[in-house]
Amino acid sequence: MKSSRFAVVVSRFNQGITQRLLKGALSAFAKEGIPERAVRTVWVPGAFELPLAAKALAETRRYGAVVCLGCVLEGQTPHNRYISAAAAQGITQASLLTGVPIAFGVLTPRTLEQAMDRSGNDSANKGSEAAHAAVEMAGVLSSVTGKPPAARRAARRAR
Repeated sequence: MKSSRFAVVVSRFNQGITQRLLKGALSAFAKEGIPERAVRTVWVPGAFELPLAAKALAETRRYGAVVCLGCVLEGQTPHNRYISAAAAQGITQASLLTGVPIAFGVLTPRTLEQAMDRSGNDSANKGSEAAHAAVEMAGVLSSVTGKPPAARRAARRAR
């Protein structure tokens, strides 16, 4: 599975945090033996837009998995709950509809300090965790079907 390409969709909202998540994801891919040139990064306005971009990337059939990265901080209204729930549900739906693993790396912290802790340079970086999960799931699906992701989808379309 190491030769597969991967995609990362990153929210520009709370970009100071999401850039740290992206750095963690790229580092994790490198540790998995996946070079940065095999990882496409796409930026979207916010967490709400992550599912649509992830689905579009998955539908291209070019990627073994997609990683979604974002940060929805708690505010003075319940808006954060709606956005984070919609992002989670949309990402899940996109993965199930396309058959491509889409990893959830969206932080939902109460404070900026918590967001910083979860996007740091250590193993607690949730971008890193999401990238490792994406690589693992791409491998799982290949081993279950016996086919690389692109071949699975081509066979499904031929039915």
